[in-house]
Amino acid sequence: MPAKKTSRRARLIVIVVVLLLVAGIGGGTYWGVSTVRDSFPQTTGSLKLKGLTAPVSVKRDSSGIPQIYADNSKDLFLAQGYVQAQDRFWEMDVRRHMTSGRLSEMFGDSQVKTDAFLRTLGWRRVAEKEYKQLPAETKGFLKAYSAGVNAYLKDHKGSELSVEYAALDLAGENYQPADWSPVDSVAWLKAMAWDLRGNLSDETDRALMTSRLDKDQIEDLYPEYPFDRNKPIVDKGSVDPATKKFDPKAEGENGPQNGSAGTGTGQSGTGGGEPPAAGAGAGGTTPDASGTGNGAQGAGEAAQGARTQLGAVAKKLDKIPGLLGPNGSGIGSNSWVVSGKYTTTGKPLLANDPHLAPQLPSVWYQMGLHCRSVDKSCPYDVSGFTFSGMPGVVIGHNQDISWGMTNLGADVTDLYLEKVSDGHYLYDGKQVPYRTREETIKVAGGKDRTITVRETNNGPIISDRDKELRKVGDQSPVGNAAPDRGDGYAVSLRWTALEPSKTMDAVFKLNRASNFSEFRAAAREFAVPSQNLIYADTKGNIGYQAPGRIPVRGKGDGRYPAPGWDPSYRWKGYIPQRALPWEYNPKRGYIVTANQAVVDREKYPYLLTDDWGYGARSQRINDLIQSKIKDGGKVSMDDMETMQMDNSSEIAKLLVPYLLKIEVDDKYVRNAQKLLEGWDYTQDSDSAPAAYFNAVWRNLLKLAFGDKLPKELRVKGDCLYVAPSDDSGPVDDLNGNQRLVRECGQRSPDDAQPDGGDRWFEVVRKLLKQPDSEWWKTRDTSTRKGDKNRDDLLAHAMKDARWELTSKLGKDINTWSWGRLHRLMLKNQTIGTDGPGFMQWLLNRGPWDLGGGEAAVNATGWNAAGGYDVTWVPSMRMVVDLSDMDNSRWINLTGASGHAYNAHYTDQTDKWAKGEFLKWPFSEKAVDKATEDQMALTP
Repeated sequence: MPAKKTSRRARLIVIVVVLLLVAGIGGGTYWGVSTVRDSFPQTTGSLKLKGLTAPVSVKRDSSGIPQIYADNSKDLFLAQGYVQAQDRFWEMDVRRHMTSGRLSEMFGDSQVKTDAFLRTLGWRRVAEKEYKQLPAETKGFLKAYSAGVNAYLKDHKGSELSVEYAALDLAGENYQPADWSPVDSVAWLKAMAWDLRGNLSDETDRALMTSRLDKDQIEDLYPEYPFDRNKPIVDKGSVDPATKKFDPKAEGENGPQNGSAGTGTGQSGTGGGEPPAAGAGAGGTTPDASGTGNGAQGAGEAAQGARTQLGAVAKKLDKIPGLLGPNGSGIGSNSWVVSGKYTTTGKPLLANDPHLAPQLPSVWYQMGLHCRSVDKSCPYDVSGFTFSGMPGVVIGHNQDISWGMTNLGADVTDLYLEKVSDGHYLYDGKQVPYRTREETIKVAGGKDRTITVRETNNGPIISDRDKELRKVGDQSPVGNAAPDRGDGYAVSLRWTALEPSKTMDAVFKLNRASNFSEFRAAAREFAVPSQNLIYADTKGNIGYQAPGRIPVRGKGDGRYPAPGWDPSYRWKGYIPQRALPWEYNPKRGYIVTANQAVVDREKYPYLLTDDWGYGARSQRINDLIQSKIKDGGKVSMDDMETMQMDNSSEIAKLLVPYLLKIEVDDKYVRNAQKLLEGWDYTQDSDSAPAAYFNAVWRNLLKLAFGDKLPKELRVKGDCLYVAPSDDSGPVDDLNGNQRLVRECGQRSPDDAQPDGGDRWFEVVRKLLKQPDSEWWKTRDTSTRKGDKNRDDLLAHAMKDARWELTSKLGKDINTWSWGRLHRLMLKNQTIGTDGPGFMQWLLNRGPWDLGGGEAAVNATGWNAAGGYDVTWVPSMRMVVDLSDMDNSRWINLTGASGHAYNAHYTDQTDKWAKGEFLKWPFSEKAVDKATEDQMALTP
């Protein structure tokens, strides 16, 4: 629930006051309520829309959610473009500027570095290539959608588009949006792929850890997936070595073992986890004039320099706009489907809730797209969630099937260390000219900037975009087999999304699929990002397909940066689509995907990734379903909703018994410890035990791990006195005490480590059985004393948590609640985040006090290194009833509108926070019954 509520009348009074203040700040420019209302969409009456061939109806319910009815496909998508522009054009405009590296054109020189990095990646260039190779029909739909957007732009300018454009005018930016193009829609897929790109962050973090941790310690922090406890998505099946086709019904022990030679193109995958001698870091491009240094000069010096430069890469990656959420162990989603055999309806029930960044408006847009007569010429009758700026529906259902998505997490990125000099890079013992192109960045209120982008055969050189990376010189990582480092190294990025695909075509194919065969055919085109796709149909079938373009590597396993000059580390192709895991009507009667392992590595010869989510959420969902269907029970729609809101903490179940055994002498701390006695491990918003436990968990992670990690991974401003990382360092006094240096963290709070995700659950699970492990030992740098074992550290964490919550929530533990710590703020992603304070006040909403938590099914995520604030959320929730689509339910994080103070700006958020749903009408009869506003679009 919101921490504060304001009546509608009071809110309007506040708006008027603020806007009058704005008028003064704007140097006499008059703003008023009309400025805010200018952009509210017309939802009744009729409008002429150029390009239509026949009338189109737009029916909106009490939540402002549109359902569009047309006689042909092009009219349908043209109207979709117009309606989305009505509600969300500012969001669409910002997105296309981001994906094309043109944010500086809107927001000035503060965005030049971000634009330069995005131009280097070349998202827009790839999108242009993708568009050219799409089928004519798909191009036609994209053109129709663009025509609808442009019809809206033609008749709306400035504040008529949104209050944000009025703000830009107020700032003297004189910005005018250009026409929408089909490539603008395709390019958004790159942003979606970037935020769901797999293990690039883990790959970088592991390399950075080498400054303070040895190989075994790093592997302690990345334990193997617990297949014996947390079930993979596909629990049976193997790839036939003769056909290379995955058989979901085959018993795994009969398939080729991981690393076998039977597949021909198979990936060994076992690696060994050790960073290659020349690939443990990343560098810049400035030549070392002395030309000195080689692999034998000193690995310590070289590794230290490499880590510094790789840290700069990590910082640069963190600055790229994360429109979907932090990229780490927390981001994910839930989806599951239960066969009619185990449901109260006798037909499948399907649930989905993607976990993404909280933003305002929500990343999702709800709508229905309906052909009045469904046939081959107009095959669409679909409803669900899509992205503004993209035609079609991304997640939802049509008249025959329903589908959901979660991130598969496949390893589709690799960093390569490159030896560059004099316009060339080294590859296979030869000097190869790198490709270059110039990019001009236009800057609002400033001078144009020109950058040069360089590319190798592994991809663009991303280290060119940071001045620190150009100083690598003689400090790059080297090994005896590596080329001389005198001229420096650079870092390139290989990523599947930088190669054109037909993912846009997959969206339309999914929308019109009528059976599992057509669903799988659509999935084959879904190249990036690689998603877990679940399926159900009205005939009672359920299924799963893992799609995506997933590389088959030569040497290496993608865990650490690789030497770009060695051809044996090149990708050798992609896993054949026919060999990707799938299931159809499994005997267990349900399928759960929640970012856990897709299939046991012992039953599958290809390497998908080793950096899965660790299955805390997925196994909890499995257990909840099992508890309902045992002894003949059935799962209802209400049960599906209840599961989505499950707040149970898996790490609390593991850790609390240990915490309760600790003898605590301090009565003040003992009172807090008593909160955990009898606690049922649910993290409700009003729970004091949940507040205290999560504080203990946060402090445990900091003491045991966070204070031992390098500065590149710790929270910015988190300063410690630590031993130098280059070597053990000389002593600083006659007593033999090691000298210490002050190091401050460099990561944003949302991306720092240890983040507290379920990877850390597994780390701690193992260490709890090792009470004398070095990880439990700490040192107080002021007294040279510290914790000597597990119980010492647990007592220390409980004490620190008590004092932390006293500071944040007060002395009286009876007033504590998890929701007071765990708050959600909804921020407009541009002006509401970085704009003037009064505009942030105008555009942002909250806070809401939430239940749920990290790796809970109700995944209101938070980063334990950074604090308790909500950093990712179930961005929408849906439950589909395949026996009666009109009985389905959905909810969005915010609302249909992107216009501040529109009635539908955040009208769904209160219900979302309480776990409530809206009815989801689908049939024309149900839609008509729910319709409150109707508009006719005419030729």
